[in-house]
Amino acid sequence: MRDIFANFELWTGLLGGLALFLFGMDLLTRALKRVTGDRMRALLARLTENRLKGVLLGAGVTAVVQSSSVTTVLLVGFISAGVMTMAQSVAVIMGANIGTTVTAQILAFKITTLALPMVTLGVAAMLIAKDRVWQEYGQAVIGLGLVFYGMAVMSDAMSPLAQYPGFLSAMASLDAPVLALLVGAGFTALVQSSSATTGILIVLAGQGLLSLEAAIGAALGANIGTCITALLAATGKPREAVRAALVHTLFNVAGVLAWVWFIPQLALVASAIAPAGDSARGLAWAHTIFNVVNMLVLIGFTAPFARLVEWLVPDRPDVVDAEGSPKFLDRALLDTPAIALDAAAREIARLGYRVAGMVESVLPVAIEGPRVKLDALAATDKPVDRLHAAIVDYLGAVSLRRLSPEQSSRLVRLISVANDIEQIADMVARDVVISSQKRLDDRVLVSTATRRVIARFHAEVAAALHGAIEAFETGDAERARQVRGMKGTMRAMGREIALHGIERLTAEAPRRVQTYTREVELVEILDDIFRLTRRIAREVAEAEGANGTLPASEPPPG
Repeated sequence: MRDIFANFELWTGLLGGLALFLFGMDLLTRALKRVTGDRMRALLARLTENRLKGVLLGAGVTAVVQSSSVTTVLLVGFISAGVMTMAQSVAVIMGANIGTTVTAQILAFKITTLALPMVTLGVAAMLIAKDRVWQEYGQAVIGLGLVFYGMAVMSDAMSPLAQYPGFLSAMASLDAPVLALLVGAGFTALVQSSSATTGILIVLAGQGLLSLEAAIGAALGANIGTCITALLAATGKPREAVRAALVHTLFNVAGVLAWVWFIPQLALVASAIAPAGDSARGLAWAHTIFNVVNMLVLIGFTAPFARLVEWLVPDRPDVVDAEGSPKFLDRALLDTPAIALDAAAREIARLGYRVAGMVESVLPVAIEGPRVKLDALAATDKPVDRLHAAIVDYLGAVSLRRLSPEQSSRLVRLISVANDIEQIADMVARDVVISSQKRLDDRVLVSTATRRVIARFHAEVAAALHGAIEAFETGDAERARQVRGMKGTMRAMGREIALHGIERLTAEAPRRVQTYTREVELVEILDDIFRLTRRIAREVAEAEGANGTLPASEPPPG
């Protein structure tokens, strides 16, 4: 065994091949995430009415993007937005496990001779193609070529190991199922790629260095190791992310514990399906059989799975909201711009509902509030400013990624809506406060009749703002057009208030001029808020749902 550790060429070949494999997988996954992100987002949002469709969709999406973690990221966003229930996501996660078997099936075919031609083709596409999408496809082909080339390098480096009795003895010890399982789990947790573990196992099995049963045991362990990676990635993330990672973990661990005692039988079945003597293909088929049978057995228990993880990871009070800290702006989403923009939209909607609450509660303070309440009103803008700054910073980070024209347009719309919402908050916390301080300085008392007139106008403005934010969150262009259609009503109410003010100007009451000035000032501020509200609604209406703010979802709570 000492000769093995001293063999420089063996280790550089093995580690270099593994590095090429992982780099290729990263290139492949990143390119496919960018080029298919919008379409996968739309499919996942719409095609999960039943468990079977969810499974098929999870398998298809994962097979395309070559990463179950990407599928999980999509699911977390949709659960947060209310587009998908936890029970629906369980079926998609089960399907994602099946999608990962496509990688093993591809690697099991001895097509490493295509590696360098694929790299050449991919580089040519990136250099020649003018269209960004074709450039991304070129990068994906380069990634796949590097995956195959890494496999070839590892295979060549490992071929001398057949001459080392010590190594063969170590590999023979993996016939103990528990030991093989632990080795597979540990290595996968170390390299953070179950595909890399599967690739190495296919190389070892294909060269006869590892028995099929031992390779299956290690592959089962890889299913647990990839869950460790997912759980670590979910640490500190929103509860939805933790629950999705936990579903993946429970599903995989339950399946491994059920199968670990039947590895010989699984090996027999896989060998019967694969070409005679082809252990690499046998391992790929065992991997597929394991995941498909697990899905068939557990597909009827998606609802109990969902209830279990919701019990294990209960909701907690939204303590960060009072601090103005972001809830959905996960930096891990930046590599998938379509989903990152969804996250920003959810955060903007959250900001919008907060500011809508400020507008709804502002009138009593504006008309009769003492200075202490005005100070409290002014302070409500600080969390809004912090959250707005976090949103703009996040969207700035998204803008540095390679975006499609549609994504770029959507990013501009999101920034515009966020800025309009923040400006409304400024009007409440700054303009209303300044006007009310003048009211107190002038010792102005607003009459009961005037309060009623202004209150009706304020109620319409508050309702319009809430409607605009709701339309933004749900991508409801028709709701947005209804808000914009309120312009005529608001103009009529404005004229009514103006006539009432002129009548009151001649009334026998002290400080009528100062009172009139403050009343007009408050109405003008409310009218400016409505103007910004219509601008928010216009952004939604013009998007027409095609490239809207969020996938269509259930109406939000009030």
